[in-house]
Amino acid sequence: MNLRPVLRKMGNSSLLPSPLGLGCWQFSNGQGLVGKFWPVLQPPDVLKIVRTSLEGGINWFDTAEVYGNGQSEQMLAQALKQAGPLAEEAYIATKWWPLFRTASSISETIEARKRMLDHRTIHLHQVHQPFSFSSVKEEMNAMAGLVKQGHIRHVGVSNFSAAKMREADQVLREHGLRLTSNQVKYSLLDRRIERNGILETAQELGVAIIAYSPLEQGILSGKFHRNPELVQAVKGPRKWSSAFRASGMQKSRPLIEALEEIAVRYDSSPTQIALNWLIHAHGDTIFAIPGASKTHHAEENVKAMQIRLTPDEIRHLSDVSNRIK
Repeated sequence: MNLRPVLRKMGNSSLLPSPLGLGCWQFSNGQGLVGKFWPVLQPPDVLKIVRTSLEGGINWFDTAEVYGNGQSEQMLAQALKQAGPLAEEAYIATKWWPLFRTASSISETIEARKRMLDHRTIHLHQVHQPFSFSSVKEEMNAMAGLVKQGHIRHVGVSNFSAAKMREADQVLREHGLRLTSNQVKYSLLDRRIERNGILETAQELGVAIIAYSPLEQGILSGKFHRNPELVQAVKGPRKWSSAFRASGMQKSRPLIEALEEIAVRYDSSPTQIALNWLIHAHGDTIFAIPGASKTHHAEENVKAMQIRLTPDEIRHLSDVSNRIK
């Protein structure tokens, strides 16, 4: 068994990330509007999670300005620094928060992003949402300016529709650049991008898809189905998700059973099988960023890259997933 993941080219960029990166929303330190989604993690625990990820071959980390108002960026940078030579080649992706802002704030906030990240290279800078007081063209022009000035390496977007993604790529082409990625919600329980044109357009343009919430906030781990009492202990906004309601749990049960059945064959877990489906169901075009609030979560992420589902197993999971209404 190959214990190191095979790196893959990310879209139109020169980046060679592992199929799984580490989503760092959970490093928000309980700060800001979205930081309360996760419990507060202490720096030693963050270091263990980051080090475990690096040691297992995960070589990139996705954070954002809005995650704790820069707290996630700071905690990630601190952990990478403490990891020493292990983190020298690690890629960093972060995101600019556009709501109630104009494109001028992209350049105005880049020094803050660099400072929060301890002046580590920003390999991928993304527009976090498609909603702002500026147009896609103005945002991409600003991002292109950051590339030309050497502040960032590549440009991505998040939650962009097929049309907006195409527009973003076209504007970047005018600067001799290309759109690298579109970060969207995608999992076995949320396959909307296969139907709304986002996946098809991304493949046409050579744009990578970065899947967030790849385990549907933990539902695909199967732990809530095995122990329904855990649902009552869920805190933060996710407890209001329809996936955690009794009806949602019942709908997803056949998929969990299919994941568990395949997991046995690989001496694995439903989590690892769900992540492996995600990064292989469409060739090498999909990346995913599961989070990790405990070290064993990072270990599970790493192990998810050490197996390879067969085409039949991928099709079977796709079919079971498609039957969920």
